[in-house]
Amino acid sequence: MQWTVIVAVLLTLLMVGNGGYMLANPGDWYLAIDGVADTGPFNPHFVRDIGFIYLLTGVALVAGIYLPDQRPGLWSTVAAWHMAHAGFHVWEVVVGICGPEALVRDFLGVTLPGVLALVIAVAAWRTRAAPVR
Repeated sequence: MQWTVIVAVLLTLLMVGNGGYMLANPGDWYLAIDGVADTGPFNPHFVRDIGFIYLLTGVALVAGIYLPDQRPGLWSTVAAWHMAHAGFHVWEVVVGICGPEALVRDFLGVTLPGVLALVIAVAAWRTRAAPVR
């Protein structure tokens, strides 16, 4: 099994697990994830909206595993959203909404998944099949 597929499987478990938790128990998720309650009042609609994104990025990762010809685009889409999410967390620190400790706190759940998705997306583009001539 390729290392990229192993990373995709691990990310899928994280995305589907987190998204499922957000959809099924948004209030519990809001209280359980360190720092979330510091970002504003609980909004179950917003939590579920983001839960759907996590669930769909998990589906896109799985689709890329089983559809290798589509892998670069699928995994790039996953990476784009998760890197934008991580970038937004950095922006919040830069403009003073959060302190720099938020970047450390959020690293494993926000930044690392984005970086890993980006790494496997780049690898997928590099290893894609050569076009048929």
